[in-house]
Amino acid sequence: MKKQLKSAKDKRWLPIRMIFYGILVGLAASVVTVVYRFMLQYAEKILFGVIGFTEKSVLTMALWGVCLCILGYVVAKIVKWEGMCSGSGIPQVQGEIKGYFDVNWWKLLVSKMVGGSLCIIGGLSLGREGPSVQLGAMAGKGLARLTNQDINKERYMISCGAGAGLAAAFNAPIAGVVFALEEIQKNFNASMLVCILAGCVTSDFVSKNAFGLSPVFHFDVPDVVPLKYYGFLIVFGAILGLVGVAYSSLLLKGQDFYKKLNNIPIEIRMMIPFLCAGVLAYTLPEVLAGGHAMIELVYHECPAISIMVLLLVVKSLFSAISFGSAAPGGIFFPLLIAGAYCGSIYGSFVCQSFGVSEVYIASFIILGMAGFFTAIVRAPITGIILIAEMTGGFEHLLPLAAVTITAYIFAHITEVEPIYESLLERQIVKAGKSEQNPDMDGTVVMTFIVGQQALARDELVGNLPWPDHSIICGIQRGPMEMVPRGDFRLMSGDTLIVMGEKEYLKMIVDAYQIICGEVDVDMPL
Repeated sequence: MKKQLKSAKDKRWLPIRMIFYGILVGLAASVVTVVYRFMLQYAEKILFGVIGFTEKSVLTMALWGVCLCILGYVVAKIVKWEGMCSGSGIPQVQGEIKGYFDVNWWKLLVSKMVGGSLCIIGGLSLGREGPSVQLGAMAGKGLARLTNQDINKERYMISCGAGAGLAAAFNAPIAGVVFALEEIQKNFNASMLVCILAGCVTSDFVSKNAFGLSPVFHFDVPDVVPLKYYGFLIVFGAILGLVGVAYSSLLLKGQDFYKKLNNIPIEIRMMIPFLCAGVLAYTLPEVLAGGHAMIELVYHECPAISIMVLLLVVKSLFSAISFGSAAPGGIFFPLLIAGAYCGSIYGSFVCQSFGVSEVYIASFIILGMAGFFTAIVRAPITGIILIAEMTGGFEHLLPLAAVTITAYIFAHITEVEPIYESLLERQIVKAGKSEQNPDMDGTVVMTFIVGQQALARDELVGNLPWPDHSIICGIQRGPMEMVPRGDFRLMSGDTLIVMGEKEYLKMIVDAYQIICGEVDVDMPL
């Protein structure tokens, strides 16, 4: 009886402890992400300062080329020191949650921040947002390791830190919550929501104290697109869906290109994007680094369609060259830039050809970012909320929904996998991992919730294809706790307490998620 009362009391105070827990993770993730944002800001200033100084003579340009080769060499050494710092970082976080990887958190923090900054000094077309997700996740993992938390709580902290990292990178706390649930954890449940929300709000508070209250993009969009123009939005969403799939394929082709050069030392391969950046620095500097210069150009000047197409094509190709090299940096912001240009090009065409007022071009820009993101990542809710928060207004939710849903449909019917899933699969193969992870041993306790539309609903426990290497220890139904039997009939809302072997964690989680419809990895506090 005393044990049952203690268990009930613990459950009653669990949400409060989870909020406190989320705040701690949010603080750790925000500090790391804010420092990283400052480093990249100064790195970009150094880049354009050097370009302005060296463009005056051929000799100084040649000297900068030599410096770029040195930067490429140093970045390659950093990637060899900690391989998990390469690329965006979001697939690595997904793999960590699923049990594929066990990244050294402090090596990742150092290598990602230093390597990412050097890449921006060199001018590579890489973003800060994916790395911010990984940095936040590793800050959460480091906090778990320093406080001797178990593997369950550690994974919970990683998810919370990932959302907090995105919130600090974009000044978008709600988008951070949704991204952590929709893309990282791929699960919506109240227990996880409250912790991640606390972490993202805390992270956003710290970030806004450092960078101000203004949204990342400053778009003055005076009018919402009228309903009579929604036909144009549907067509635009279809175009974004197909172009987004092509963009994803281009990024993967960039990786394939470097894979063919495996016989060349990585130090030499890494010099390729840096030398390309050196050429572009004196021919088309707008496409360098994350792309803030491109956003300012398309919004304030709205150049000719031919100029925008040129910038879009060169930026996309350079992003594929930069990202494919395995340099530390993400695709998140560059793909938003590409989406903005798709929106400006399409909006300009519609205005010139069909007499639509040019006042709506700014609307097409933000719609392009949301739809392009959705087509590539397949996270429509995150796309809608992120762009709404980044642009400082929610009055465009209806047109955003129309474009993103259409883009999602057309991207989905191509049967091309979302970019981060594709990158995760490649990362798993590269790391030599499989469903069975020998680097992990022991057991882990999880809880799985039977959903409304789950296969397990109204089924007997003994009739369901439960995976090997796991056992159902108990079933909770409201205040009651029961021992499972083969003739026990499950109902929606039942919570299964499962013990599984760590080395088969990914297989177990995937199987129970399919059977139960919803998954809630239990992270006791």
